[in-house]
This record gives sequence, C-alpha cells and structure tokens, in this order.
Amino acid sequence: MDSFVAVDLGASSGRVMLGEVTDGRIALSEVRRFATGPRERPEGGLRWDVGEMEAEIRAGLADTACARPVSVGIDSWAVDYGLLGPDGQLSGDVRCYRDPRTDGMAERLRATVDDATLYGMTGLQYLPFNTIYQLLAEPPERLADARMLLLPDLLAYRLTGRIGAEVTNASTTGLLDASTRRWSTELLARTPIPAPLLPPLRGPGERIGVGPGGIPVVAVASHDTASAVAAVPASGSDFGYISCGTWSLVGLELPSPVLDERARMANFTNEAGIDGTVRFLRNTMGLWLLSESLRVWNGRGLDVDLAQVLTAAEAEPAFGSVVDPDDPVFLTPGDMPERIADVCGRTGQPVPRTPPAVVRTILESLALAHARSLDTAARLSGRRIRTVHLVGGGARNELLCQLTADACGLPVHAGPVEASAIGNIGVQARAAGMLQDIRSSSAPIATYFPRGRRSRWDAAARRAGLR
Repeated sequence: MDSFVAVDLGASSGRVMLGEVTDGRIALSEVRRFATGPRERPEGGLRWDVGEMEAEIRAGLADTACARPVSVGIDSWAVDYGLLGPDGQLSGDVRCYRDPRTDGMAERLRATVDDATLYGMTGLQYLPFNTIYQLLAEPPERLADARMLLLPDLLAYRLTGRIGAEVTNASTTGLLDASTRRWSTELLARTPIPAPLLPPLRGPGERIGVGPGGIPVVAVASHDTASAVAAVPASGSDFGYISCGTWSLVGLELPSPVLDERARMANFTNEAGIDGTVRFLRNTMGLWLLSESLRVWNGRGLDVDLAQVLTAAEAEPAFGSVVDPDDPVFLTPGDMPERIADVCGRTGQPVPRTPPAVVRTILESLALAHARSLDTAARLSGRRIRTVHLVGGGARNELLCQLTADACGLPVHAGPVEASAIGNIGVQARAAGMLQDIRSSSAPIATYFPRGRRSRWDAAARRAGLR
C-alpha cells in the first residue's frame, strides 16, 4: 500500500489527511484537524496565524511518519499571501481576504486599466478581495525587495525553503495571463506592483523540496477548488460542478478560457485547473451564511444544533423568503440573521423570525444561486449540462443537495465530501507513477433527483433578483 499526505486548509478548519492508494483507488483517513479561522487584531484587521498552521502541519506529519508516506502536498483557499523580506523571513502578518482594507482599490486600478481590458488579460471574476487589490492596498515600502507567496506556497516554503507559485492558485490573483498562464508583464507595467515581487511559477505534480523527516513536498493543485474539481467523479463534458463549503464555486471544466464581454458582465472567472483545463465558474457566497448564523445564535445562548435545525428547516414552508447570497452585505463577519431580515424587509418579503425559517431561507437562496450560475455557465460556454456533481462539505447537507436538484431540474450527485484532499493526493500519486485516474476514490456518492416543477423556483428567483 502506498500512502500520501494531504494538508487541506479551509477558512475555518484545516486537516492533515493520510491517503492510501490500493488497486487504483484512494482511501482517506483523518490524522489531525485544527482551527484556522482569522482573528481580529487589537490594532484592527483580520489576520491568519501562519505560525500556528505550520506547527499543526508539522505535528500532523509527525503523526503520519509510521506510514512512511511517499510525499505531502498542501492546498488552501485562494488570494491570501505572505510577504518575504530580503532575509527570507515573513514580513508582517498574513491578512484575511475579508479584511476591509481593499475598499476603493478597484477604482484605483481603473485609473490605469479599465475593467474590460483587465478581464481580457486575466479572465478573472471581480471580487473586491482579489490579490491584485490586496497588493494595491499595501504600503509601497512593504513591496520593495519582497517576494509574495500565496498561502500554500508560503507554508511549503516554511517546510522546504523553496520559493515558487503554483499555477492554479496563481490564476486567482488577477495577475496571471489567462491565455498564456504566465504572469502578465503588460498588466504589471500598468500598476505600481513590482514584477520581482512575483515568484517563479510551478505546476501540479512538480517536486518542491524536502520537508520535515525527509518527506518530499510536491506541488498539487494548491487552490482547494482546483483539487476538488480534479476529484469530481465524472467523465465527459456534460456535467457541472459545485464545490460547496464556505463558498460555493459553481461552473464547468473547459479546455480554454471564455474571455468575451458576456462572460465579464456575468462576472464569471477563468481559473487554471490541472492538465491545462480551465475552471470556468462563479464564486457564490456559500455556507458562510449558515455558519455565521449558527455562531451568532449560539453566542446569544440559543444552543442551536445544526442537525436539529436542518430537520426543522425541512418542515418550513417552501419559498417563504429568498435573498441574493452575493449581496455585499453578507461578505463580512457579523449578525447574518439580522442582515437576512433586513434584505427580506427591503424586498417586501416575509421576514424569517426563527432559526429554522432563516436556515430555510439560506438554503433555498443558495440552491437558486447554484442554478443561476450553472444556467449562465452553460449559456456562455455553449455546453449542455445533464448532471451536477456537488463536492465538499456541502455534500453532507442533504437538504441543500435536494433543494439544489430541485432548483436546477437536474440530478445532483453529492460527494466526495473530502474532494480537495482526494484531488490533492491524486495529483501526488499520479506524479509518483502510482495512479492513473485522479478521480478514483472509495468515497460514497449520494444522488438526489429533482422534485416538482422548476417554474416555482423561477418565480422565487425573480423575486430575489436571481433571474
């Protein structure tokens, strides 16, 4: 049996997973789990504790030593980075993308690069926290003589001492040319961002260096969504995917980017996948709305249990209220139930007053957003979608999976839950010559078939401005 280690970091928790490859199949076991959430600093701003993440990763690697793994790979969320000073040390904290420091940066960039030109270069969906805007918010002196490392590359550097930028994550920065998959020198020349800031690019499967205990560290599809899509158990070109967790990333796998004006106006992104593919998708606020609601309720002493409130939400009336999950009001941490109530009141809808009613509103709204993004992706790409694969933590949420099938009018295959870790390990195992099909997994898959008429969903979508 050959084993590999996946370090899979999410915005609320991280996992060190051991993957065993037997007869062309990947079987996972969790070795270590730890909290990763951003923390508010006394001086203001949200920061990630990279030192704590590194310590947890090293502890997890020590726990796997007896398995004698072939290699380890690291994936995480996108856009956030650390800056290395000339001495090779981390310069300052790693800021969280939800930190409001990027306010006004898009307008600043438009002074030299208009939106259509920027999209033609990078193919990237506008999000106010894209790396390019974070870098524009930095004091210029912090960027001079520095090197920028995205989070997985930063942690790989701290394990190996090797600098680089893995291309699937680099494609989320707003600095990578979507057609050439190289740093855009034309774009850099029109910004104050110094070109030497950006490290050499590397691809999934490349060996980075040697980590603790002599274990090789291998570049994987280090954007967790790229790893998750690599693990989608599908073949052919007629499927859509939803990588559902804190965010829902909804789209198609294509052979080349879609860079026309229609795609820009629909705010779709073209991110690099494995084997030269493009992840043509839209980022939608995902289960963040649910997790923040639970945090607020339990902080008030309501003791809301997730499983119980999901059961109660299933019994709530359908289409009581729906909201647009991508409303900017939902981006930052805070009182999500109150924000949902405010949006419903503004749009003339009934205001959900109880936790089950709020949860029903959240899940129906997410299902509608999933359907909208898949419909748009199919129209813009000329592809027909016959089935949907929903992977990631959201695959555990049976009500969300069923509502998504209903809203899309298509079968939804839910799982694997740990798709990012499976894709991470699959890239390593293939690079080692021990696996041919990255999509091979022993994880269970559940299928949900659409119920009722989609016309009711279309009416609800129009009410929320989702059509």
